[in-house]
Amino acid sequence: MAFSYQHTLAKSASLSGTALHTGATVTLTLRPAPVDQGIRFKRVDLPDEPIVEAKIDHVKLVERATTIAEGNVKAHTVEHVLSALHGMGIDNAIVEMDANEPPIGDGSAIPYVELIKKCGLEAQPAIRRVFEVREPIHVETKSGSILTLVPDDRFRISCTQVGPAGRFTQYHSLEITPETYEQEIARARTFVFYEDLKPLLDKGLIKGGSLENAIVIRGESVMGKEPLRYPDEFVRHKILDIIGDVFLAGCRIAGHIIAIKPGHGANSELTRAIHKRHEHILAMAPPQVIPRGTGVMEAKDIMAVLPHRYPFLMVDRIISFEGENKCVGIKSVTVNEPFFPGHFPGHPVMPGVLQVEAMAQVASILLRKQSSVTSGIGYFMSADGVKFRKPVLPGDNLVIEAELVRAKGNIGKAQCRCLVNGEVTSEGTLMFAFVAQ
Repeated sequence: MAFSYQHTLAKSASLSGTALHTGATVTLTLRPAPVDQGIRFKRVDLPDEPIVEAKIDHVKLVERATTIAEGNVKAHTVEHVLSALHGMGIDNAIVEMDANEPPIGDGSAIPYVELIKKCGLEAQPAIRRVFEVREPIHVETKSGSILTLVPDDRFRISCTQVGPAGRFTQYHSLEITPETYEQEIARARTFVFYEDLKPLLDKGLIKGGSLENAIVIRGESVMGKEPLRYPDEFVRHKILDIIGDVFLAGCRIAGHIIAIKPGHGANSELTRAIHKRHEHILAMAPPQVIPRGTGVMEAKDIMAVLPHRYPFLMVDRIISFEGENKCVGIKSVTVNEPFFPGHFPGHPVMPGVLQVEAMAQVASILLRKQSSVTSGIGYFMSADGVKFRKPVLPGDNLVIEAELVRAKGNIGKAQCRCLVNGEVTSEGTLMFAFVAQ
């Protein structure tokens, strides 16, 4: 995903209406916000006008809607507002409300899309936070929801909606951009199955619900103020909810969400996993002081020992030795590596075989420290138990550890592993021999 800048609103604008669950009349105002602030809900009806940040840690309830709270301050049913802000490209905004729940409008996100367009967008001098998916994230719930997030250089959602007894099973898949969001998703309305109405009413919910702001499905019939806006309107609304719920991760996503029978509970579990993974990536390892002097090998020292040269020298520096049998090397993996354009276009990943080569080169340096080995080229004899744990991407600092477990003459055997930010990306046991030339 190419770098892009954060956006906020160019000015403020308001709308009023009825809240779905409380039935209260509420006025909502969207206002600009500074960079890196994210989305914040401001309760102007309460003393001191407290604010609730829209983030996954503040999600308190996910029954038929997403509720966020900080202390005693709550904002109910925030998913449609968040969906519109996310879908239309807004990163920072204040959402002011004079009640605890936004207006439901017609049950879709289109009223908020129109409000955002009325405000206009303004670019800000800061790069967006984007979670680029490196490996799948999978969530399953007891209710039968299945959500998987897989790598992709765009933000895509593929969703299957399954009603009771398989009724109105629908599927839709698309890339999410402001254009596709407005045209294909924003107008999809919320819906409810007739048999769920009484339990919801008994819980004090949907007090503001009507056929003007929701679709009711009774048997095989669809009840609403107007005909369906899309033949598959129900699954499109599920995608609308996913877009709103995952925005609570606090970042945008370069990845493909594959959802079967999603709901706010499952969406929140996926969002929590995304947030955790993204925060882990941001929490880079403490700055490492690269030692210099005795026992440290710079690039020129390594090239004096190993015959490898560009583009096949896979270690930039040896940073430590532990006796004669252990050492640690590093390689800074830059976007300029010659293998990235073809491995893979649009999703650069360091080939696993080159990680094995990096381990072998560090192990070879260890063997060369043995007095019996002074020259020759190292050749692989075997690579056993090799496992690849996590992908290595541009910008990673690859730490390469090697420990000789056997060295006899010109033959060595070493336990090796590669790490990024303290996590193992690959490991294996290598045997190699130096052959005179």
